[in-house]
Amino acid sequence: MQTLNDAALSNQATLTRDPYLVIENVSKVYPTPTGSYTVLENINLTVQEGEFICVIGHSGCGKSTLLDMVAGFRKPSGGEVRLQEQSIQEPGPDRMVVFQNYSLLPWLTAFENVLLGVNSVYPEKSQSDKEAIVREHLALVGLTEAANKKPGALSGGMKQRVSIARALALRPKVLILDEPFGALDPITREELQEELVKIWQDHQITVLMITHDIDEALFLSDRLVMMTNGPAANIGEVLNIPFERPRDRARIMEDPNYYELRNYALDFLYRRFAHDEE
Repeated sequence: MQTLNDAALSNQATLTRDPYLVIENVSKVYPTPTGSYTVLENINLTVQEGEFICVIGHSGCGKSTLLDMVAGFRKPSGGEVRLQEQSIQEPGPDRMVVFQNYSLLPWLTAFENVLLGVNSVYPEKSQSDKEAIVREHLALVGLTEAANKKPGALSGGMKQRVSIARALALRPKVLILDEPFGALDPITREELQEELVKIWQDHQITVLMITHDIDEALFLSDRLVMMTNGPAANIGEVLNIPFERPRDRARIMEDPNYYELRNYALDFLYRRFAHDEE
């Protein structure tokens, strides 16, 4: 393997295909009683169709704000976010978000939570077709037997599976994951990582995912976007993850390059951009 400098590290990866998702010169500024507060400044990133991108950085660096602008929940103060050359101005079913806190309606079953989204996006489909879509996607995440259970009767991992099924059932172009496994125990977290990789490989969906876990990012992503600290945070560096797919967790962790990449990311976060509590 080549060294980090010439193979894994880039400010902007060399792109050989037409861009799919483009974040161009994006900034986000909020007014405050004491003046303007710049959260993000001069963010530039091009994502290819089918890529799996992880974003990492300290709390307060604007990771969620950045993904909110891709989702259409917020608008940039400057610059533009485009998906397939179309400027993103508002939320849409072509960009679905999975949150850390599941965001399920507690009075609905798992089946009904997924069906709610399907009804909204596909009003022209017959009821039988919509229900078939729901069953297909609950089966995809291993929840066929739990379809009629409400969230209160589901474990954290099962709730997150419902959230993923709900997002995928709408056939989005981009799946946005905001620290989706952060509240789960380590074993469940690894299980869902494996399931997510399989779903991504089968459907070749484009994924943007926030994580605080470097090991998770190295296992899942094609590229790791490392953010500088806020205010006025930007993309400090981008690591190209060189491990071939399909990936075997144990084999990757035995690879010396794994620890080289891991140590490089740790050095970026905890030495060059150590979090300042003040």
